[in-house]
Amino acid sequence: MSIQKLSKYGLLLLGCVLVTSCKTQTGVNNPLLQEWIGPYGGLPAFDQIDINDVEDAMVTGMELSLAEIESIANNPEAPNFENTIVEMERSGASLDRAFRYYGILRSNISTPAFREIDVALAPQFADYSAKITQNQRLFSRIKSIYEKSLQSPLVDDQQRVVELTYKSFEMNGAALDSISKARYADINRELSSLYTTFSNNVLHDEENYVIFLAKDQLGGLSEGYIKSAARIATAKGQEGKYAVTNTRSSMDPFLTSSTERDLRKIVWTNYYSRGDNNDEYDNKAIITKILELRRERVELLGYPDYPTWRLQDRMAKNPANALQLMETVWPAAIARVAEEVADMQAIADENGDQIKIEPWDYRFYAEKVRRAKYDLNSEEVKQYLQLDKLTDAMHYVAGRLFNYAFNPVPEGSVPVFHEDVKVWDVTDITTGNHIGLWYLDPYAREGKRSGAWATTYRSHTTFDGNTNVLASNNSNFVKPAPGEPLLISWDDAITFFHEFGHALHFFSSEVRYPTLNGGVRDYTEFQSQLLERWLSTDEVIDNYLLHAETGEPMPDELVAKIKNAATFNQGFATTEYLASALIDMKIHLADPTGLDVDAFEKETLAELNMPKELPMRHRTPHFGHVFSGEGYATAYYGYMWADVLTADASEAFAQSPGGYYDEELSDKLVKYLFAPRNSIDPNEAFRLFRGRDADINALLRARGFPTK
Repeated sequence: MSIQKLSKYGLLLLGCVLVTSCKTQTGVNNPLLQEWIGPYGGLPAFDQIDINDVEDAMVTGMELSLAEIESIANNPEAPNFENTIVEMERSGASLDRAFRYYGILRSNISTPAFREIDVALAPQFADYSAKITQNQRLFSRIKSIYEKSLQSPLVDDQQRVVELTYKSFEMNGAALDSISKARYADINRELSSLYTTFSNNVLHDEENYVIFLAKDQLGGLSEGYIKSAARIATAKGQEGKYAVTNTRSSMDPFLTSSTERDLRKIVWTNYYSRGDNNDEYDNKAIITKILELRRERVELLGYPDYPTWRLQDRMAKNPANALQLMETVWPAAIARVAEEVADMQAIADENGDQIKIEPWDYRFYAEKVRRAKYDLNSEEVKQYLQLDKLTDAMHYVAGRLFNYAFNPVPEGSVPVFHEDVKVWDVTDITTGNHIGLWYLDPYAREGKRSGAWATTYRSHTTFDGNTNVLASNNSNFVKPAPGEPLLISWDDAITFFHEFGHALHFFSSEVRYPTLNGGVRDYTEFQSQLLERWLSTDEVIDNYLLHAETGEPMPDELVAKIKNAATFNQGFATTEYLASALIDMKIHLADPTGLDVDAFEKETLAELNMPKELPMRHRTPHFGHVFSGEGYATAYYGYMWADVLTADASEAFAQSPGGYYDEELSDKLVKYLFAPRNSIDPNEAFRLFRGRDADINALLRARGFPTK
């Protein structure tokens, strides 16, 4: 028995101990591996997810996929695009289906039992990946096709698939010698386990640091927040109390409104200390190990540091360019924070509060400044921001820009993984052609990771027959009491539109091959950030921002106040984000050997003159973007890189004859910025849309900062 096989069976046995029972239906008959059947091109059977199927499905799926890869690698015919690249694009279908269920369990409905299985599977995923990227016969075929294509290029999209495939293999150690390959695989195996542990530690702290309030501790909180807090407390066995959970959707409104300063400090401390409580769930040592392993791995490939390796195929190209952008904006951001703090301190002094502004005071006094300077009350604005109306507004925008119609499917006709999930059928307005399904999972729940995100269960391709898109948006709004509307903040409404932008990017795809549905990290946030701009268009405000009680549209006076205050608190928003992005880059450029994460964070922020009155948006010990995987590692700057593109593209719409609904510009938006996905270089795509490269001054103007 081989070592690999022994390891695999060992993990399978562990899985049977962890769950309540072991499956009787295993292997290729596992339900999570089966082809999707039913309407809409076949649907994932989310209502039939059984944790007892998970481990076997993933292991069997990996075996099936590897068998397909071996067949491709050992093909006796000379390598060409069809028999190698296309077959690779086609392979792994069973595993892909299983991964959709796995992703739901990991992100939306995690349980302690699943987390144990997740930990057990993590190194196997790393081994699986290594067996593909380190398959020498396979890489030889890919390299042969790539080198021939440089002399005799293929058609554009095929050429890009070849180049992306070759680069991916090269960047992941395919060209290493056998000893280095073995070490590379060992590193990835260890990293995969560390990423899982990191995520589970953060989730533990989010679930277990809950504050229960008495009636006399509710000062300043809105009626809707109080009702939701009461419902959550009851569900947690604390009838008659009010729960503040350790999530952003609960923390943020509490810090904005609560008059109980001591409680604000506790809530703030709990939230920003996730993964940093010096207990068994502390992430600091894990981060150091991740950084050491990432550095060792890229050094095997001949790179001096992780950012240099990671950014070579991004728009920024190298860490110096990314840092230049961030450091250009940083001085203006912290200067604006100083102004904001002075305004807040003046109000505190005027009120006789006898305090100095601390981080747990920032949101509270910022709201007072907003009211004083702009006569703008965020609670008043909230009354016009109903989640269901905002959903309708997003669908309206999609209709105007993309020619899409969203129609709710009959309840029960499409399987869902939780009763809160709703589904819409997406069609082309003109032709009636089916585009896909849109799933919405809006509410926070135990076992659901924090934040908001978008994902796909199936992407559009044409190389093997047309496939429709199954896309999902996921949020963490606090579920309202029965019969109550869900009212959200303006910032949360922006995020809601942002994630829908990702969904529209999925739906609009016109690519042939699966690889081209991937994205360039500092570009993929551009499309979503751009869609945020449509929230404040007159068409949306006049027709969808309706008062929760009266149904009346938002009055012109309030609209004017919102637009007048558009750049309010940009010091806070920009600085908390940039601090995280800068730490992400700088900590990966530093020598990781034995790095003291806490000290590095403090010292680096001090060098940057980080204002003491606010924290990083994501402190290092819970920075899931960066340390629960590698998607955003040294790439968190990408939100700002994308926002330069966003600001410039927004100015194009603002200056066009038809404004944000200009038909000619909307057509260019879809044609060049959304539909191609990664089939063309992002820099080229933006130039096709705008006629030139993006101008950083557009970003500074959008945030109300001085321009160069």
